[in-house]
Amino acid sequence: MTSPSIVHNQQQTFLRLWQSVHPHVPTDHSLPARLQAVLRRREFGARDRRLYRELLYTAVRYLPWMEELAARGETEMVHALAWLAADAPATHGFRSALAADWPECPATVAGRARFLGVGRELMPEWFRRHCSEAFVSPNLEVLATRPPLWIRLQTPDAGAIHEEFAERGWPVRPSAVLPTALEILVEADLTSTRGYQEGRFEVQDLGSQFILASAAIEPGACWLDACAGAGGKTLQLATLLGPAGQVDAYDLRPEALTELRERARRGGFQNIRVLEQISDQATYDGVLVDAPCSGSGTWRRAPHLKWCTTPAGIAAHAARQGQLLAHLCQQVRPGGFLVYATCSLSRAENQAVLDAFRAGHAEFTGVPPTRAFDCPCDSAGLTILPAVHNTDGYFVGQLQRRR
Repeated sequence: MTSPSIVHNQQQTFLRLWQSVHPHVPTDHSLPARLQAVLRRREFGARDRRLYRELLYTAVRYLPWMEELAARGETEMVHALAWLAADAPATHGFRSALAADWPECPATVAGRARFLGVGRELMPEWFRRHCSEAFVSPNLEVLATRPPLWIRLQTPDAGAIHEEFAERGWPVRPSAVLPTALEILVEADLTSTRGYQEGRFEVQDLGSQFILASAAIEPGACWLDACAGAGGKTLQLATLLGPAGQVDAYDLRPEALTELRERARRGGFQNIRVLEQISDQATYDGVLVDAPCSGSGTWRRAPHLKWCTTPAGIAAHAARQGQLLAHLCQQVRPGGFLVYATCSLSRAENQAVLDAFRAGHAEFTGVPPTRAFDCPCDSAGLTILPAVHNTDGYFVGQLQRRR
Protein backbone atom coordinates (compact mmCIF):
# COMPACT_ATOMS: atom_id res chain seq x y z
CA MET A 1 0.00 0.00 0.00
CA THR A 2 1.44 3.35 -1.04
CA SER A 3 1.61 5.75 1.93
CA PRO A 4 -0.71 8.80 1.94
CA SER A 5 2.26 11.18 1.94
CA ILE A 6 3.73 9.55 -1.18
CA VAL A 7 0.37 9.65 -2.95
CA HIS A 8 -0.07 13.32 -2.00
CA ASN A 9 3.37 14.13 -3.44
CA GLN A 10 2.53 12.20 -6.60
CA GLN A 11 -0.68 14.19 -7.01
CA GLN A 12 1.14 17.48 -6.58
CA THR A 13 3.89 16.44 -8.98
CA PHE A 14 1.35 15.38 -11.60
CA LEU A 15 -0.55 18.67 -11.28
CA ARG A 16 2.69 20.61 -11.68
CA LEU A 17 3.57 18.62 -14.79
CA TRP A 18 0.06 18.95 -16.20
CA GLN A 19 0.05 22.71 -15.72
CA SER A 20 3.25 22.93 -17.77
CA VAL A 21 2.00 20.58 -20.51
CA HIS A 22 -1.71 21.39 -20.81
CA PRO A 23 -1.36 24.72 -22.68
CA HIS A 24 0.67 23.02 -25.43
CA VAL A 25 -1.68 20.10 -26.15
CA PRO A 26 -3.80 21.86 -28.82
CA THR A 27 -0.80 23.20 -30.76
CA ASP A 28 2.29 21.04 -30.28
CA HIS A 29 2.60 18.19 -32.79
CA SER A 30 5.83 17.22 -31.01
CA LEU A 31 4.22 16.89 -27.59
CA PRO A 32 5.73 13.40 -26.93
CA ALA A 33 9.21 14.89 -27.24
CA ARG A 34 8.20 17.66 -24.83
CA LEU A 35 6.94 15.07 -22.33
CA GLN A 36 10.07 12.98 -22.71
CA ALA A 37 12.26 16.01 -22.02
CA VAL A 38 10.24 16.86 -18.90
CA LEU A 39 10.41 13.31 -17.55
CA ARG A 40 14.14 13.00 -18.21
CA ARG A 41 14.85 15.37 -15.35
CA ARG A 42 17.00 13.89 -12.65
CA GLU A 43 14.24 14.13 -10.05
CA PHE A 44 12.42 11.22 -11.71
CA GLY A 45 13.44 7.59 -11.41
CA ALA A 46 12.40 4.96 -13.95
CA ARG A 47 9.25 3.99 -12.04
CA ASP A 48 8.26 7.64 -11.57
CA ARG A 49 8.67 8.24 -15.30
CA ARG A 50 6.36 5.32 -16.09
CA LEU A 51 3.75 6.59 -13.63
CA TYR A 52 3.69 10.19 -14.85
CA ARG A 53 3.88 9.18 -18.49
CA GLU A 54 0.77 7.03 -18.08
CA LEU A 55 -1.06 9.76 -16.16
CA LEU A 56 -0.15 12.49 -18.65
CA TYR A 57 -1.10 10.40 -21.67
CA THR A 58 -4.39 9.42 -20.01
CA ALA A 59 -5.11 13.09 -19.33
CA VAL A 60 -4.47 13.92 -22.98
CA ARG A 61 -6.70 11.05 -24.18
CA TYR A 62 -9.51 12.32 -21.97
CA LEU A 63 -8.67 16.01 -22.39
CA PRO A 64 -12.25 17.36 -22.66
CA TRP A 65 -13.24 15.46 -19.54
CA MET A 66 -10.14 16.57 -17.64
CA GLU A 67 -10.91 20.19 -18.44
CA GLU A 68 -14.54 19.76 -17.41
CA LEU A 69 -13.57 18.05 -14.14
CA ALA A 70 -10.79 20.54 -13.37
CA ALA A 71 -13.36 23.31 -13.48
CA ARG A 72 -15.03 21.60 -10.50
CA GLY A 73 -11.75 21.10 -8.67
CA GLU A 74 -8.31 19.57 -9.08
CA THR A 75 -9.01 16.83 -6.54
CA GLU A 76 -11.99 15.54 -8.51
CA MET A 77 -9.95 15.60 -11.71
CA VAL A 78 -7.05 13.64 -10.19
CA HIS A 79 -9.33 10.99 -8.69
CA ALA A 80 -11.03 10.54 -12.06
CA LEU A 81 -7.66 10.34 -13.75
CA ALA A 82 -6.54 7.55 -11.39
CA TRP A 83 -9.77 5.69 -12.16
CA LEU A 84 -9.32 6.02 -15.93
CA ALA A 85 -5.59 5.21 -16.06
CA ALA A 86 -4.37 1.73 -17.01
CA ASP A 87 -3.68 -0.53 -14.04
CA ALA A 88 0.03 -1.22 -14.53
CA PRO A 89 2.78 -1.90 -11.97
CA ALA A 90 3.84 1.76 -12.00
CA THR A 91 0.28 3.06 -11.50
CA HIS A 92 -1.15 0.41 -9.18
CA GLY A 93 -0.38 2.16 -5.89
CA PHE A 94 -1.65 5.52 -7.15
CA ARG A 95 -4.88 3.98 -8.46
CA SER A 96 -5.43 1.93 -5.32
CA ALA A 97 -5.05 4.96 -3.08
CA LEU A 98 -7.33 7.26 -5.08
CA ALA A 99 -9.88 5.00 -6.78
CA ALA A 100 -10.04 1.82 -4.68
CA ASP A 101 -13.57 2.60 -3.46
CA TRP A 102 -14.77 3.55 -6.94
CA PRO A 103 -16.70 1.01 -9.04
CA GLU A 104 -14.96 -0.87 -11.81
CA CYS A 105 -14.47 1.37 -14.82
CA PRO A 106 -17.34 0.65 -17.28
CA ALA A 107 -16.45 -0.95 -20.58
CA THR A 108 -18.13 1.83 -22.57
CA VAL A 109 -17.17 5.47 -22.89
CA ALA A 110 -20.82 6.39 -22.34
CA GLY A 111 -20.81 4.50 -19.03
CA ARG A 112 -17.67 6.27 -17.86
CA ALA A 113 -19.11 9.64 -18.84
CA ARG A 114 -22.35 9.00 -16.94
CA PHE A 115 -20.49 8.02 -13.77
CA LEU A 116 -18.22 11.07 -13.92
CA GLY A 117 -21.04 13.41 -14.89
CA VAL A 118 -19.25 14.74 -17.97
CA GLY A 119 -20.74 15.44 -21.36
CA ARG A 120 -18.06 16.48 -23.79
CA GLU A 121 -17.00 14.27 -26.73
CA LEU A 122 -13.64 12.50 -26.62
CA MET A 123 -13.20 13.16 -30.34
CA PRO A 124 -13.11 16.49 -32.20
CA GLU A 125 -16.63 16.94 -33.56
CA TRP A 126 -15.43 18.09 -36.98
CA PHE A 127 -13.83 14.66 -37.52
CA ARG A 128 -17.25 12.97 -37.59
CA ARG A 129 -17.64 13.65 -41.30
CA HIS A 130 -14.20 12.12 -41.93
CA CYS A 131 -14.84 8.88 -40.02
CA SER A 132 -18.18 8.46 -38.29
CA GLU A 133 -17.16 4.94 -37.17
CA ALA A 134 -14.65 6.46 -34.74
CA PHE A 135 -17.50 8.00 -32.71
CA VAL A 136 -19.34 4.78 -31.90
CA SER A 137 -18.62 1.59 -30.01
CA PRO A 138 -16.41 -0.34 -30.10
CA ASN A 139 -13.98 1.95 -31.97
CA LEU A 140 -14.61 4.85 -29.58
CA GLU A 141 -13.55 2.70 -26.62
CA VAL A 142 -10.45 1.35 -28.35
CA LEU A 143 -9.33 4.84 -29.35
CA ALA A 144 -9.49 5.86 -25.67
CA THR A 145 -7.10 3.11 -24.54
CA ARG A 146 -3.39 2.45 -24.74
CA PRO A 147 -2.37 0.49 -27.84
CA PRO A 148 -1.04 -3.03 -27.44
CA LEU A 149 2.57 -3.94 -28.17
CA TRP A 150 2.99 -6.07 -31.30
CA ILE A 151 6.06 -7.50 -32.98
CA ARG A 152 6.56 -8.96 -36.44
CA LEU A 153 8.70 -12.07 -36.73
CA GLN A 154 11.53 -11.99 -39.26
CA THR A 155 12.55 -15.60 -38.80
CA PRO A 156 10.74 -18.84 -39.68
CA ASP A 157 11.97 -20.32 -36.40
CA ALA A 158 10.37 -18.38 -33.55
CA GLY A 159 11.33 -20.92 -30.89
CA ALA A 160 14.32 -18.95 -29.62
CA ILE A 161 12.21 -15.80 -29.33
CA HIS A 162 9.51 -17.56 -27.31
CA GLU A 163 12.18 -19.13 -25.11
CA GLU A 164 13.86 -15.80 -24.37
CA PHE A 165 10.54 -14.10 -23.59
CA ALA A 166 9.61 -16.96 -21.28
CA GLU A 167 12.95 -16.61 -19.47
CA ARG A 168 12.13 -12.94 -18.86
CA GLY A 169 8.59 -13.72 -17.70
CA TRP A 170 6.98 -11.93 -20.64
CA PRO A 171 3.70 -13.57 -21.69
CA VAL A 172 2.85 -13.35 -25.39
CA ARG A 173 -0.21 -14.04 -27.51
CA PRO A 174 0.07 -14.99 -31.19
CA SER A 175 -2.27 -13.21 -33.57
CA ALA A 176 -5.25 -15.33 -34.57
CA VAL A 177 -5.12 -14.00 -38.14
CA LEU A 178 -1.44 -13.38 -38.96
CA PRO A 179 1.18 -15.97 -37.97
CA THR A 180 4.05 -13.46 -38.15
CA ALA A 181 2.57 -11.31 -35.36
CA LEU A 182 2.94 -11.67 -31.58
CA GLU A 183 1.37 -9.44 -28.94
CA ILE A 184 3.55 -8.79 -25.89
CA LEU A 185 1.22 -8.69 -22.90
CA VAL A 186 3.43 -6.72 -20.49
CA GLU A 187 5.55 -3.59 -20.61
CA ALA A 188 8.88 -4.80 -21.96
CA ASP A 189 12.18 -3.37 -23.18
CA LEU A 190 12.32 -5.40 -26.36
CA THR A 191 15.48 -3.68 -27.59
CA SER A 192 17.46 -5.38 -24.81
CA THR A 193 16.70 -8.89 -26.09
CA ARG A 194 18.96 -11.12 -28.15
CA GLY A 195 16.14 -11.61 -30.64
CA TYR A 196 15.90 -7.90 -31.33
CA GLN A 197 19.65 -7.35 -31.49
CA GLU A 198 19.98 -10.23 -33.95
CA GLY A 199 17.17 -8.85 -36.13
CA ARG A 200 14.82 -11.77 -35.54
CA PHE A 201 11.84 -9.47 -35.01
CA GLU A 202 10.77 -5.85 -35.32
CA VAL A 203 8.24 -3.84 -33.33
CA GLN A 204 5.30 -3.21 -35.66
CA ASP A 205 1.60 -2.74 -34.95
CA LEU A 206 -0.59 -5.59 -36.16
CA GLY A 207 -2.68 -3.23 -38.30
CA SER A 208 0.48 -1.96 -39.96
CA GLN A 209 1.39 -5.56 -40.77
CA PHE A 210 -2.02 -6.02 -42.44
CA ILE A 211 -1.20 -3.41 -45.08
CA LEU A 212 1.33 -5.51 -46.99
CA ALA A 213 -0.27 -8.80 -45.96
CA SER A 214 -3.37 -7.65 -47.90
CA ALA A 215 -1.42 -6.80 -51.08
CA ALA A 216 -0.53 -8.93 -54.11
CA ILE A 217 3.19 -9.34 -53.46
CA GLU A 218 4.94 -12.17 -55.27
CA PRO A 219 8.30 -13.53 -54.06
CA GLY A 220 11.14 -12.59 -56.38
CA ALA A 221 9.56 -9.33 -57.59
CA CYS A 222 11.19 -5.89 -57.55
CA TRP A 223 9.45 -3.14 -55.57
CA LEU A 224 9.97 0.50 -54.69
CA ASP A 225 9.14 1.70 -51.17
CA ALA A 226 8.85 5.37 -52.05
CA CYS A 227 8.17 6.77 -48.56
CA ALA A 228 10.30 4.37 -46.57
CA GLY A 229 11.02 6.48 -43.49
CA ALA A 230 12.56 4.39 -40.73
CA GLY A 231 11.83 1.26 -42.73
CA GLY A 232 9.26 -0.81 -40.86
CA LYS A 233 7.34 -1.73 -44.01
CA THR A 234 10.55 -1.86 -46.07
CA LEU A 235 11.74 -4.76 -43.94
CA GLN A 236 8.36 -6.48 -44.09
CA LEU A 237 8.29 -6.04 -47.88
CA ALA A 238 11.82 -7.43 -48.20
CA THR A 239 10.78 -10.45 -46.13
CA LEU A 240 7.73 -11.10 -48.32
CA LEU A 241 9.76 -10.77 -51.53
CA GLY A 242 12.43 -13.16 -50.30
CA PRO A 243 16.12 -13.29 -51.19
CA ALA A 244 15.37 -13.42 -54.93
CA GLY A 245 13.40 -10.17 -54.71
CA GLN A 246 14.55 -6.59 -54.38
CA VAL A 247 13.35 -3.50 -52.52
CA ASP A 248 14.56 -0.04 -53.45
CA ALA A 249 13.89 2.31 -50.52
CA TYR A 250 13.65 6.07 -50.75
CA ASP A 251 12.43 8.94 -48.60
CA LEU A 252 12.40 12.69 -49.13
CA ARG A 253 13.97 13.00 -45.67
CA PRO A 254 17.45 11.45 -45.96
CA GLU A 255 17.92 11.49 -42.19
CA ALA A 256 14.94 9.13 -41.79
CA LEU A 257 16.79 6.44 -43.76
CA THR A 258 19.60 6.20 -41.19
CA GLU A 259 17.45 3.98 -38.97
CA LEU A 260 16.41 1.88 -41.96
CA ARG A 261 20.04 1.17 -42.83
CA GLU A 262 20.72 0.04 -39.25
CA ARG A 263 17.63 -2.14 -39.09
CA ALA A 264 18.44 -3.76 -42.43
CA ARG A 265 22.00 -4.44 -41.26
CA ARG A 266 20.76 -5.90 -37.98
CA GLY A 267 18.32 -8.16 -39.80
CA GLY A 268 20.90 -9.31 -42.33
CA PHE A 269 18.88 -8.15 -45.35
CA GLN A 270 20.74 -8.34 -48.65
CA ASN A 271 17.77 -7.45 -50.84
CA ILE A 272 17.30 -3.82 -49.71
CA ARG A 273 18.94 -0.95 -51.58
CA VAL A 274 18.64 2.56 -50.16
CA LEU A 275 18.37 5.21 -52.89
CA GLU A 276 19.55 8.79 -52.76
CA GLN A 277 17.07 9.58 -55.51
CA ILE A 278 14.57 7.72 -57.69
CA SER A 279 15.57 7.34 -61.31
CA ASP A 280 12.92 8.61 -63.73
CA GLN A 281 13.70 5.64 -65.99
CA ALA A 282 13.29 2.94 -63.34
CA THR A 283 10.08 0.90 -63.25
CA TYR A 284 8.98 -1.72 -60.77
CA ASP A 285 6.64 -4.66 -60.31
CA GLY A 286 5.17 -2.73 -57.44
CA VAL A 287 5.39 0.69 -55.80
CA LEU A 288 4.41 1.22 -52.16
CA VAL A 289 3.34 4.76 -51.27
CA ASP A 290 2.99 4.76 -47.48
CA ALA A 291 2.14 8.42 -47.61
CA PRO A 292 2.74 11.09 -44.96
CA CYS A 293 -0.64 11.81 -43.40
CA SER A 294 -2.47 13.32 -40.43
CA GLY A 295 -1.91 10.19 -38.33
CA SER A 296 -5.54 10.11 -37.19
CA GLY A 297 -5.36 6.32 -37.10
CA THR A 298 -2.71 6.58 -34.37
CA TRP A 299 -4.74 8.75 -32.01
CA ARG A 300 -4.68 6.06 -29.30
CA ARG A 301 -0.87 5.93 -29.55
CA ALA A 302 -0.41 9.69 -30.01
CA PRO A 303 -3.54 11.17 -28.38
CA HIS A 304 -2.26 14.73 -28.63
CA LEU A 305 -2.86 14.54 -32.39
CA LYS A 306 -6.62 14.47 -31.73
CA TRP A 307 -6.43 18.02 -30.49
CA CYS A 308 -3.83 19.63 -32.78
CA THR A 309 -4.99 18.08 -36.08
CA THR A 310 -7.22 20.41 -38.09
CA PRO A 311 -9.43 20.12 -41.20
CA ALA A 312 -7.02 22.42 -42.99
CA GLY A 313 -4.11 20.16 -42.07
CA ILE A 314 -5.93 17.12 -43.44
CA ALA A 315 -6.73 18.99 -46.67
CA ALA A 316 -3.06 19.90 -47.07
CA HIS A 317 -2.05 16.26 -46.54
CA ALA A 318 -4.61 15.09 -49.09
CA ALA A 319 -3.30 17.50 -51.71
CA ARG A 320 0.26 16.28 -51.15
CA GLN A 321 -0.85 12.65 -51.25
CA GLY A 322 -2.48 13.19 -54.62
CA GLN A 323 0.72 14.74 -55.94
CA LEU A 324 2.78 11.81 -54.70
CA LEU A 325 0.54 9.27 -56.42
CA ALA A 326 0.51 11.23 -59.68
CA HIS A 327 4.31 11.35 -59.67
CA LEU A 328 5.14 7.86 -58.40
CA CYS A 329 2.64 5.99 -60.57
CA GLN A 330 5.08 6.56 -63.43
CA GLN A 331 7.44 4.07 -61.75
CA VAL A 332 4.93 1.21 -62.10
CA ARG A 333 5.54 -1.02 -65.10
CA PRO A 334 2.59 -2.42 -67.13
CA GLY A 335 0.89 -5.12 -65.09
CA GLY A 336 2.52 -3.81 -61.91
CA PHE A 337 0.87 -2.68 -58.68
CA LEU A 338 0.53 0.66 -56.93
CA VAL A 339 -0.21 0.29 -53.21
CA TYR A 340 -1.37 3.41 -51.38
CA ALA A 341 -1.43 3.37 -47.58
CA THR A 342 -1.92 5.79 -44.70
CA CYS A 343 -2.19 5.60 -40.92
CA SER A 344 -5.25 7.86 -41.20
CA LEU A 345 -8.95 7.19 -40.67
CA SER A 346 -9.99 10.25 -42.67
CA ARG A 347 -11.86 9.51 -45.89
CA ALA A 348 -10.45 12.77 -47.23
CA GLU A 349 -6.95 11.24 -47.09
CA ASN A 350 -8.00 7.74 -48.07
CA GLN A 351 -10.90 6.94 -50.40
CA ALA A 352 -11.13 10.50 -51.71
CA VAL A 353 -7.44 10.60 -52.66
CA LEU A 354 -7.64 7.28 -54.50
CA ASP A 355 -10.92 8.20 -56.21
CA ALA A 356 -9.41 11.45 -57.48
CA PHE A 357 -6.30 9.63 -58.69
CA ARG A 358 -8.29 6.99 -60.57
CA ALA A 359 -10.44 9.67 -62.21
CA GLY A 360 -7.32 11.09 -63.85
CA HIS A 361 -5.46 7.82 -64.49
CA ALA A 362 -7.62 5.42 -66.47
CA GLU A 363 -4.60 3.14 -66.95
CA PHE A 364 -4.98 2.01 -63.34
CA THR A 365 -7.76 -0.21 -62.07
CA GLY A 366 -8.69 -1.17 -58.53
CA VAL A 367 -7.70 -4.58 -57.19
CA PRO A 368 -9.42 -6.20 -54.17
CA PRO A 369 -7.18 -7.03 -51.21
CA THR A 370 -5.86 -10.58 -51.10
CA ARG A 371 -7.05 -10.66 -47.47
CA ALA A 372 -9.44 -8.27 -45.74
CA PHE A 373 -8.91 -9.46 -42.13
CA ASP A 374 -12.63 -8.90 -41.41
CA CYS A 375 -12.18 -5.16 -41.99
CA PRO A 376 -14.53 -3.02 -44.12
CA CYS A 377 -13.62 -2.91 -47.78
CA ASP A 378 -15.04 -0.81 -50.61
CA SER A 379 -14.13 -0.07 -54.22
CA ALA A 380 -11.30 2.21 -53.11
CA GLY A 381 -9.62 0.02 -50.54
CA LEU A 382 -9.46 -1.54 -47.11
CA THR A 383 -10.10 0.43 -43.91
CA ILE A 384 -8.44 -1.16 -40.87
CA LEU A 385 -10.63 0.04 -38.02
CA PRO A 386 -8.98 -0.11 -34.57
CA ALA A 387 -11.61 -2.26 -32.84
CA VAL A 388 -11.57 -5.16 -35.32
CA HIS A 389 -8.24 -6.56 -34.09
CA ASN A 390 -7.22 -4.05 -31.36
CA THR A 391 -4.82 -2.10 -33.57
CA ASP A 392 -4.15 1.40 -34.74
CA GLY A 393 -6.23 2.58 -37.71
CA TYR A 394 -5.01 2.35 -41.31
CA PHE A 395 -6.13 2.46 -44.91
CA VAL A 396 -4.70 0.60 -47.89
CA GLY A 397 -5.80 0.63 -51.52
CA GLN A 398 -4.29 -1.41 -54.33
CA LEU A 399 -4.28 -0.53 -58.02
CA GLN A 400 -2.89 -2.37 -61.03
CA ARG A 401 -1.56 -0.78 -64.20
CA ARG A 402 -3.14 -2.18 -67.35
CA ARG A 403 -0.81 -4.20 -69.55
